[in-house]
Amino acid sequence: MADVLARLPLSAIRVFEAAARLKSFTRAAEELGVTQAAVSWQVKALEQQLDQPLFNRLPREVTLTPPGERLSRVATEALSLLRSAVSDLVETEEGVLSITTVQSLGGQWLAPRLGGFQIAHPRIAVRLEASSRVADLGREGIDMALRGGQGNWPGVTSHFLIPAVQTPLCTPEFLARVGGVEWPDDLMDLPRIGVAREWAEWFQAAGVSASDRAAPRLASDAQALEVASALAHHGVALGSPIFFARELAEKRLVQPFETVARYTGGYWLAYPSDRSRVRKIAAFRDWVLAQAAADPLIAHYAAMEPTATDEASPFSRPQ
Repeated sequence: MADVLARLPLSAIRVFEAAARLKSFTRAAEELGVTQAAVSWQVKALEQQLDQPLFNRLPREVTLTPPGERLSRVATEALSLLRSAVSDLVETEEGVLSITTVQSLGGQWLAPRLGGFQIAHPRIAVRLEASSRVADLGREGIDMALRGGQGNWPGVTSHFLIPAVQTPLCTPEFLARVGGVEWPDDLMDLPRIGVAREWAEWFQAAGVSASDRAAPRLASDAQALEVASALAHHGVALGSPIFFARELAEKRLVQPFETVARYTGGYWLAYPSDRSRVRKIAAFRDWVLAQAAADPLIAHYAAMEPTATDEASPFSRPQ
């Protein structure tokens, strides 16, 4: 076996992996920048050394034989690991770090802190995409994501970052205009902003039974937009006291009640598992986890037991 492995050139494995992945000698040749005849010759030489066919050659396509299927899986994994290892060796702590994040987390929590990362790592430029879509990190050239959910995505390493919590938020001016509130169920008769089922979860956490009184008057596809409406004195919105800590500290928002809806999920830092040693990714990972660990509100709410189900969580819609 060792003699066979010693005789197998890496170039032949690389050609075989491309042809197996693309199911075409012609497309493999285009990807590798060689002729179709060169691909065919390399594959044939590999089959001769292994003494078994790897492809079924059909009139208009090629398909893998069972031995070819087994070798294809291993070859793809091995070449991926090799590319990652080479990248780790040659990539320096510089270049552009692309991050995708949901709007509320990115705009309210991450962006105000990013200056500290750029001071600590001046050779890394950050490109931040605030979007509701879930990007494919393995295919779209995006280095990292800050995502909401349970953190169990295939092929991805995830680190828990921020617990998912929501509580009513409004302005002092709005409270003064309506004469204040004394009990949680007083909010049922006020203009409420947000998704009805998320309000139902909060009322349940506050010990208020369900009511068929007025539904929320406004809902959007992002928590940040709903709280922006509350900041304009239009009503009471559900929002994360972690994300809107600055507005609460500056008294631009108030939290009428301490009760929060705490979900079992949370917000996670995620990146492809095979890129965990890339220096710019490791630098941001260490920095952002330290930022989360230093946030007392995160520690406070992370210690709480969940009070709401994930079916009504803020992850059921963009944030």
